[in-house]
Amino acid sequence: MFKQRLFSGIVLVILAVVVLYFGGYVTWAALLLLSMGAMFELLRIYKQHNTLLGFAAYAAVVAYYLMLILDLREYILFMFIVAILIILGIYVFAYPKYTDKEIMAVVFAFFYTTFMFSYVYEIRSLPHGGILVIMIFICSWVNDTLAYCAGVTMGKHKMSPKLSPKKSIEGLLGGLLGAALVGGIYGYFFDKYVSAIDNSILIFAIIGFAGAIVAVIGDLTASAIKRNNDIKDYSNLIPGHGGILDRFDSIIFTAPVIYYLFIFMV
Repeated sequence: MFKQRLFSGIVLVILAVVVLYFGGYVTWAALLLLSMGAMFELLRIYKQHNTLLGFAAYAAVVAYYLMLILDLREYILFMFIVAILIILGIYVFAYPKYTDKEIMAVVFAFFYTTFMFSYVYEIRSLPHGGILVIMIFICSWVNDTLAYCAGVTMGKHKMSPKLSPKKSIEGLLGGLLGAALVGGIYGYFFDKYVSAIDNSILIFAIIGFAGAIVAVIGDLTASAIKRNNDIKDYSNLIPGHGGILDRFDSIIFTAPVIYYLFIFMV
């Protein structure tokens, strides 16, 4: 199991490097596929993955990403309204086939797996985006690794006993401080070789810390949804890791926060 998980992890890292290195259409296409896959995983929990309601959600994902690549961002809110109206139209004209809870689940699924996830592409599209996007992984994967190490060596106080019994407060602090430290170090090298941002060490450290907090919330959110629905993994797409939502749960939350922190602070 460990070897399988390690091999899958290495493959994921290589794919992430390739996708983010090329940017543009490559990153856009990868995020579109990931969002579609994550949407499918989440809708399957609510048994809407192969219904008319689900297909409307998939169409909304494609429409949203088309607006991104065509740089029609000023119409995205209008697209959201149209998508919600179509979903509600299906709800009322097919009544009582769908319940209000299923409608809300579909709307949430779109916002969660598509809108928030797409900010990986948005960060990559920023000036020096190929470098800035690495902060997503520092705030999520590096934070998660350092939190695990701190938790194993020093963990004594449970952070969330009912939701995630293995996570500790010491692990949480280790991950947050570790992400801030690694972010600051990354900012140092960014400043040394790019020189595009003033006070980059401090800015990257703050973003590392703040992004890590959000990453923890994202991780626990995905766990809470699984516990509410009595499932272990969202799927078995990634051997040893589960599904897209199992592996990218923290990134989905971290990406939009990091994007706006860069926008506001730089």
